[in-house]
Amino acid sequence: MLILDALNANMAALSVDAQKRAEKDAAKKTAKAEAAAQKEAERKAEAMVLIKRVERNKRKYVTVVSGLEEHGLELKKIAKEMGKKFATGSSVTKTAAGGEEITVQGDVSDDLYDWLTETYDQIPEDNIDCIEDKPKKKAQA
Repeated sequence: MLILDALNANMAALSVDAQKRAEKDAAKKTAKAEAAAQKEAERKAEAMVLIKRVERNKRKYVTVVSGLEEHGLELKKIAKEMGKKFATGSSVTKTAAGGEEITVQGDVSDDLYDWLTETYDQIPEDNIDCIEDKPKKKAQA
């Protein structure tokens, strides 16, 4: 809003044509800012948070959470909170696609889903999805 006040103060000294141009420019800038904000909101609304339970060895599991960075959350901070909340080890790891995900030791996928919906209001409940990865069984000979 400070920019608009400064523009209005400078308009008094401008000619009529210059004032019209300045008004058009100001309208374009506000429209552009609104469009960018709307686009950002749509991107956040579509961004999915995936919670995967991945089998490590026989009956050992890890829970992987991806997609939190799309909602503007700090992954390292959340990983630390998860570690404290579930009394396990958790870390931020890079994915092959270039993104980042949080890996939590143990099968805490159900509790993690509940905790995310209660703690972080900026993530819509519809955008959180639980997936269970099962390794393919070897063909019996």
